[in-house]
Formats: sequence, C-alpha cells, structure tokens
Amino acid sequence: MKRARTRSGSGGADSGPRLPLLLEAVLGIGTDLELRSGLQHVVDTATELIGTRYGALGVVDLERGGLTELFTSGMSDTERHRVGRLPDGHTGLLGALVDEAAPIRLDDLTTDPRSCGMPPGHPRMRSFLGVPVELDGEVFGNLYLTEKRTGSFTEQDQSLLRVLAAQAAGAIGTARLYGTARQRERWIEGAAAVTTALLTGRNAVDALVTVAESARVLADAFAGVVLQPTEEGGMEIVAASTVDDPGDIVGTTIEPGSPVLVQLLGGEPVFIEDSSTDPRMTTHVRSRFGPSMMLPLQSGGKLIGTLALPRRRGGRPYRGVDRLLATQFASQAALALVLADSQHDREQLAVFEDRDRIARDLHDLVVQRLFATEMMLESTRRRVAGTGLDELIGRAVDELDSTIQEVRTTIFALQQPPADGPTSVRGKVLRETGGAAVLLGFRPSVRFTGPVDTLVGEPAGQELLGALRGALAAAHRRTGVTSIEVEVDATARLAGDRDGVRLTVRDDGPRDDGPRDDASGEDGGDGARGTTVTWEAPR
Repeated sequence: MKRARTRSGSGGADSGPRLPLLLEAVLGIGTDLELRSGLQHVVDTATELIGTRYGALGVVDLERGGLTELFTSGMSDTERHRVGRLPDGHTGLLGALVDEAAPIRLDDLTTDPRSCGMPPGHPRMRSFLGVPVELDGEVFGNLYLTEKRTGSFTEQDQSLLRVLAAQAAGAIGTARLYGTARQRERWIEGAAAVTTALLTGRNAVDALVTVAESARVLADAFAGVVLQPTEEGGMEIVAASTVDDPGDIVGTTIEPGSPVLVQLLGGEPVFIEDSSTDPRMTTHVRSRFGPSMMLPLQSGGKLIGTLALPRRRGGRPYRGVDRLLATQFASQAALALVLADSQHDREQLAVFEDRDRIARDLHDLVVQRLFATEMMLESTRRRVAGTGLDELIGRAVDELDSTIQEVRTTIFALQQPPADGPTSVRGKVLRETGGAAVLLGFRPSVRFTGPVDTLVGEPAGQELLGALRGALAAAHRRTGVTSIEVEVDATARLAGDRDGVRLTVRDDGPRDDGPRDDASGEDGGDGARGTTVTWEAPR
C-alpha cells in the first residue's frame, strides 16, 4: 500500500497501483456514518491519490445556489484564516463546474476566461482539475484539485476524481434524504403531540403558547408567536415562546392594511428572507429577526390566527422542506385549536346546564318550601301571641328569612361562569349583574366612578362582590322590581376622611315596610317606592 501511494505522486500514468487506494477510499465513504468526516475523507484521499498540493470539495445549496460548506486539504489553519469567507460558488471556475456539470482540466487556471482571480491571501495556484459532484443529473457540489506536484493532470486523474465525486454525491444525497425523512418524522410527531395536548383541556392562552413553543422547537427558530385578528382589522401577538424572555413581543400589533396582513388574510403564507430589511414588515420588533415564516391558521376558510417563526438576524434561511413541513404543521395546529375550543365549549355548556338545573331546583323547590314554612310559622306566631312563644317563633322566622336570602345569593352565583371568568373587579361586577339578568328578567345598569381596577384591591373587591350578590338577591325577592341601578365608586370619601370604595344598589320596587337590620345596609329612602342598598369599605 505504501508503494502504491508513492507511485501515485509520481505522475499517475498507471492507474493499477492506485486502485487499492481508490477502493479503500470508496469503502471509507460507504461505511462512514458521519457525512462531514466522510466528505473530508474524500478530499484527503483525492489529493493523496492524484498527488496534488491542494484539494477542496464544495457543497452547493440546491435551492439558492452557492456553497454552504467547503472541505479543504493541504491548507493550514493560518492560510484558511487569511482566505476568509467561502467563495460564492456562482462565479469563476467553481460556478462553471456546477452550471456546466462537466469536468474542467487546466494547466494554468489564470489563463482561462472563466477564472475570476484569487481573493487576497489565497495560496498561489496554477494547474487545476475539477469535476462536478453529481448524481442522477443533480449537482450537489464540486470536487477540485490544484497544483499537481509532478506533471500535468491526465485523463486517468480525471477518471479517478470522477469516481470519488460520484461516491461523494451518493453520500450527500443519502444524507439529505435521511435528514429530510427524519425532519418530516419530527414535525409529524410534534403535530400529534400538540393535538393531544390541546385536547386534554388546556385553556385558550395555554393552547396558543403550546402551539408557539412546539413550532419554535421543531423549526429551530428563535421565536414562535401566535397572532390573532383584532377588532380594528389588524393582528396582535397574543402568545409567544422565545429562546430567552419574550419581553415586548406579546402585544405587538400589525396595523390594518399591512402588505403582510393582506397576504395572510388571503390565506397565503409569507416567507421572508430578512425581517429587519423587508419593507413588508412594519412592527418595532422586526429589527431583531432575520429569516421568518408567517403561516395562516385557517378553519373553514376563515383566518383564526397566524403562526410566525422568526430566526435571529443573520440566521440560516429556511429551506423549501422547512416551509412545507411548517405549513402542514400550521394546518394541523389550526384544526387542533378549533377542536380543543369546541371541546371546551361542550364541557362549559355541560357545566352551565348542570348549574342551571341546580339553580332551578333551589329556586323552585327549596326556596318555595322555605317560604311555605315561614308562612306557617307566621300564622302560628299570631295564634300564640301573648303566650311567650311568639318571640321564639319570631326568631325562627328571621332565621328562615336570612336562609332564603343566602339561598338566593347562591342561585345568583350559580348563574356565573365557573371558569375563565374575568380577573378585574370591573369585569367581575359586570359578570355578576349579567348573571342576575337571567333571574331578574332584565339587565341591571352599571356605572363605575374612578379607576376601579387600579384602586380596589383583592380583599375589598371580594367583599364588594359578596355585598353585590346579596343586594341583587334581595331585589329579586321583592315583587314589582323592574329596574336596578348599580354604582361602584372607587374614589368615595368615607367617615374620617378616609379613601374608600362604595357600592350603591337601587331598585324601583315597592319599599319594604318596617325598619331594616343595620347590617344589611338598606334604607327605605324618601319616596313611596324604591330601595337603596349601600356598602362601603376602605380601599
């Protein structure tokens, strides 16, 4: 073997002694499971087999052209550093190898009109032998040698190099097919996992974050964001997953009429090479992103949102297979979101129906029986007046009256949504009055004074809601009530010149006869009709 390698550097007129080395190289390429080391082995073998000072193998981007990787032999680390960036692969002899897909053999490359010269710091080169790395008519790159140590390149050198190039092409093609298949498998598994997660009962926000995070990981993106249409006709980022803190991404809005938005509303995906420079991008966060995909989430031909997958500025561009798989994932995710939303609605409907049934049972059975018992006790109290038992029966009647009010308050609470409710005091007050409308037959009017959500804290807010429920239940108990006014004043001045919050509930029903318990906060008012309930507390 050593003898064959020595003769390979003496000109290579006889291919016989070089055959073992060639077979060894071919066998090495076929058994090396790591593509990069296999291609480097091709270059090293080619320079040794044919006897040259330098060798290189360039891998071409099939979609955009140009070289994505360059494996070299014979150059020191210092020389590589001096050369700098990769050749573009479009021009010069390297571009000709790809475009013409034919071998090029030259004694002096500087005299060929296709040569575009050497970059500063590049080693001096004259003789040149290059062949395309081609398989089934598809060019994956180029393999070339320069500076043969003795003599000129021969036909046999060219034939040997073409054999190595063919093996390299097979290795690249197989690796890319395997990579694509593995990538497709990952996206399919990811889509299935997202669907399973969404159908396990996630709430709306968690569902969107799940889609954004899964897509970000699968696409190897810097961020995954979900946008939803706004009432103004634009789109707003409502969920985000990033490598680091999402920061100010959530809440970013695409204004109506944006070119990107027009394309998305038409159901077309948007693929962007550089978000920071693309004129279609108008958001303030675009400067930090580079290649990006914006994929419509559609259901029944209606746009329900957009999945955006930006990479860092200067990041590698998305390939065609990336775009295809991400688009398919977006379609699956949109369907999963719709199914999860429908399932959530069905579950909520079942809860509402059950709560309505309980409320009806309490109202129609329990309350009526309590009323009947109260009337019986009232009748008994009149009969035993003056015997000492009337006071005891009177306390029992008061207890029943209090119990009836508590049951009515519970009935109102059962009319409210059990989950996903508003978190602000203002929203909770509106929810209570909206739920009361079911039993009252009309919706109470509500007025807020001052920044309620900012000034009213959690303890005071909970007490306020309890007082509101009690007041609404008491109003429902009275006959003839046709309107109720609710006012929440977050800037009220209480006794002692303290800052506080005041709740006032007025109705137009007949005024209750007799004095009220001070703890109820009710007073008869000055007119013949109407009852006012007032509750207040420090903020």
